[in-house]
Amino acid sequence: MSYDNAAHLAARIKPKQQKVELEVAMDTMSPNYCRSKGEQIALNVDGTSSEDPSVYSMKMMDKQTFSSIQATTNTSRFAAAVFHKGELHLTPLQGILQMRPSFSYLDKADTKHREREAANEAGDSSQDEAEEDVKQITVRFSRPESEQARQRRIQSYEFLQKKQAEEPWVHLHYHGIKDGRSEHERQYLYCQAMDATENTELVKTPREYLAMLMPPLAEEKVIKPMGPSNVLSMAQLRTLPLGEQVRTLMKNVKVMPFANLMGLLASGTDSIAVLRCIQQVALLVQGNWVVKSDVLYPKNTCSSHSGVPAEVLCRGRDFVVKVWGNFFPKLLNSVRSVCSRRVVFAAAPAHVSGDQRLKAARESARESHALMQRELDARRPKVSTNTGSSGESSTPVQVKQEPISDSEEPMDTNGSINGYPDPTSPLSDPHNGHGHGHAFTPELQEFVRSTFRKHYVLCLSEVKRLFNLHLASLPTGHSVYGHVTDRMLQDTILQSQCKQILVPFPPQSNATADEQKVFGLWESGETFDKHRQVLYEIFMKNYRVRRSVIQTRLTQELSDAATKTDVDRLLKECCTSLGGMWYLKGTVPS
Repeated sequence: MSYDNAAHLAARIKPKQQKVELEVAMDTMSPNYCRSKGEQIALNVDGTSSEDPSVYSMKMMDKQTFSSIQATTNTSRFAAAVFHKGELHLTPLQGILQMRPSFSYLDKADTKHREREAANEAGDSSQDEAEEDVKQITVRFSRPESEQARQRRIQSYEFLQKKQAEEPWVHLHYHGIKDGRSEHERQYLYCQAMDATENTELVKTPREYLAMLMPPLAEEKVIKPMGPSNVLSMAQLRTLPLGEQVRTLMKNVKVMPFANLMGLLASGTDSIAVLRCIQQVALLVQGNWVVKSDVLYPKNTCSSHSGVPAEVLCRGRDFVVKVWGNFFPKLLNSVRSVCSRRVVFAAAPAHVSGDQRLKAARESARESHALMQRELDARRPKVSTNTGSSGESSTPVQVKQEPISDSEEPMDTNGSINGYPDPTSPLSDPHNGHGHGHAFTPELQEFVRSTFRKHYVLCLSEVKRLFNLHLASLPTGHSVYGHVTDRMLQDTILQSQCKQILVPFPPQSNATADEQKVFGLWESGETFDKHRQVLYEIFMKNYRVRRSVIQTRLTQELSDAATKTDVDRLLKECCTSLGGMWYLKGTVPS
């Protein structure tokens, strides 16, 4: 595509860096120009704000920027030649630039998009809501810079970028190829000081002249990077012959499967050739290639660690390799032969079905139940002795036997008012298995109260997890809780000034049944209980809410008693933030 007839809007150059930029107008009336796409690009780059300087003043992408790159860094062998009146005029070049389209406007559009997203998230997130009264300031003192560190800093990419950005642009005026100024500048390509007396004939032989025009290429010395003497880069390794590559790899790795060796070599390497090379430097032991001792320890050398001669090291290493190669396969075969006499040796792992796993889980549950039953039986003599000494009849303690079911025991919420059991509900029946006589032990109630005074809002699965951790921390044989079921734990929670919060989980939620049972501390004797109760009522109707909704509801219910500090404390104690929305603790989607 030619840009000779296109209007050049601007031109600029950085002389030291030899960098040029041209702005060329685009034909917006062309049938090949998509007007809607051009308007969309201009909107993405400039945005809707009129305060910031715009790249496209016409609200449309009506220009294109071309940026230069250096086609070559060594221009000493290149020249601009002009043949005029039987004379060849050569002009040396300082640089050769190639113009390419610049797409920096896409970077500006991405920056604008990220700024808009950050502004939207900042309005909903709680990051800006936290009071930042004190800010930590770190003071660093620069120490004297060594010459080596200075050279590394100068050669770094950040330093070059900073140096390039410091050089200012020099604005230019563009002249077309047929412009009068261009014709005038083109005359400088001809030699101006032509003296008739000067001998312009060639005095060199054709071979010498050709050598002057095309000098032989000087081999560039590749400077190896500084590193340990025993480290070889993969780039240098690929330059070695195949046999030397295999030898070097095996000498460094010592033991390696053949597949791993092929992965380290260049793609397309013949495996047969590699197999021939590896047989010269390694031995096959138990499916792995082990480097030979004479390759690892050359003759007439000593160990750099212990000073032991190479011959001694080779003999000891060969013995170990021989043991691994001969003795252990025989030992494995003998073990297999003994096992085959009694049981059939399985070549593949046994498949365990779901029914077998379920049966094993039931047996484990029965064993645990029997163990706890034995612990209760061991405590009965002590209870009988105490009751007998007080003059009461020592009747045996009746322990309720709960059936072990595969499904979860449903929770009964019909007999409670405001989360507390009604006096007529089965929970108050002392003869019921879940009555106060056995279910609500003081130790369990104390654990539930202390847990909810610390966490305020918990789901049933989290309460069970904390209870199991508490049981694990107790000394062996000192458990005073007995067999605690999910029903007993729920009833104890409801008896501990807590209430179940019926959070309306969405239909697509993957929360389990225990995770959907959310409990919150309803009364703790503090004035802050009213704030928590209002929050719980909000989450009984909404799965997730914004902070403004909570702030407005607290202001309506408590008038001026709800301050920003109270809202921050309430959200910190009972809620979790995700994506600008607030959830009750334990209900955040995973």
